[in-house]
Amino acid sequence: MTRRGFIKGLLASTLAGLFVAAWAFFFEPSVRLRVRKWRLRRKDWTAPPLRIAVLSDLHVGEPYVGLDRIEQVVRRTNALAPDLVLLLGDYAGHHRVITGQIEARELAPVLAKLEARNGVYAVLGNHDWWDDRDAQRRGAGPNKFAEAFQQQGIKVLSNEAVRLDDLGIWLAGLEDQLAFRRGGRLVGLDDLPGTLEQVTDDAPIVMMAHEPDIFPKVPDNVALTLSGHTHGGQVRLFGWSPVVPSKYGNRYAYGHVREGKRDLVVSGGIGCSILPVRFGVTPEITVIEMSA
Repeated sequence: MTRRGFIKGLLASTLAGLFVAAWAFFFEPSVRLRVRKWRLRRKDWTAPPLRIAVLSDLHVGEPYVGLDRIEQVVRRTNALAPDLVLLLGDYAGHHRVITGQIEARELAPVLAKLEARNGVYAVLGNHDWWDDRDAQRRGAGPNKFAEAFQQQGIKVLSNEAVRLDDLGIWLAGLEDQLAFRRGGRLVGLDDLPGTLEQVTDDAPIVMMAHEPDIFPKVPDNVALTLSGHTHGGQVRLFGWSPVVPSKYGNRYAYGHVREGKRDLVVSGGIGCSILPVRFGVTPEITVIEMSA
């Protein structure tokens, strides 16, 4: 290779690296937004066809996910005319480049603009508990995000199952599995058996669980489990993520997973954690269409 050729190659590599860095740190995390649809058919689905819009891992905070960004997400979600909107936790911002914190009381009125024929429901994520210092000191709720959402008419499910008669389903919401930091370990508030004991008939069950690691324990009578938490790894290349916050690695990193008779959908989410980087995992509104 000539000296001139080497310099051209070095320059091209440098420019490509700068482009990738700019895309991953600026454009993809804060500008792009897509609707990712999953169509699932189950022979045991006895309810009418159902369209669910899922929002997960908002991680609000300037400059990447400000309230104007959430307003955009809300408008796009409402345009989908879903039967249900489900919020899967991690509303609190958590990375090292947040220049402006957004409090639960500021976020809740914006999310209250979400529209769905059969309501808006939420569960909490680990960062929502970690961000609430008073709850951490108490080792228990109430949680500031849950209180703010409830005041705005958003039902927060904490180890609770409710029957949605108009839809012919049970909606179950599991409390977070990593809620409290205790002596160098994480302690959850989740109660899967207690939540499912509240189901009193054979109608299909849709389970909301922030972390997907609960999925191997979910019984076959749960038609669909919905999770977030992983952000798809935030960096995803050829269907593989090098870092996934799950003890199962890429098994539950992103998308639709069917194991036996059980279905799981893991949303890629909206925001970022640890670092404001996304590459190959576009922030998304996740839509699941269920039918027989």
